[in-house]
Amino acid sequence: VQLVESGGGLVQPGGSLRLSCAASGFTFDDYAMSWVRQAPGKGLEWVSAISWNGGSTYYAESMKGRFTISRDNAKNTLYLQMNSLKSEDTAVYYCAKVSASSWDYWGQGTQVTVSS
Repeated sequence: VQLVESGGGLVQPGGSLRLSCAASGFTFDDYAMSWVRQAPGKGLEWVSAISWNGGSTYYAESMKGRFTISRDNAKNTLYLQMNSLKSEDTAVYYCAKVSASSWDYWGQGTQVTVSS
């Protein structure tokens, strides 16, 4: 299993970024997927999740209305569109494969820094 995130970077408050996660080594459309993040000096925080076919999406309360999770099963790729970014969104963002209500594989992460 390999998960490779990309799309992070430095953005000003109020700006937008789109993260991608390229998946390989497993049948992508058999599994729900999640995004989680880790801010400096803090623990892991669940961000969002999406069902195997994209029909159901879930968000942490602080991300609702600002973040949108999606997937393209034909491309084996997971996305996270992040709008109205705030300084507190600064973190390393990871995509994770969901199995039995837990995360069994992670990517290496992509850094998102929100700063003026």
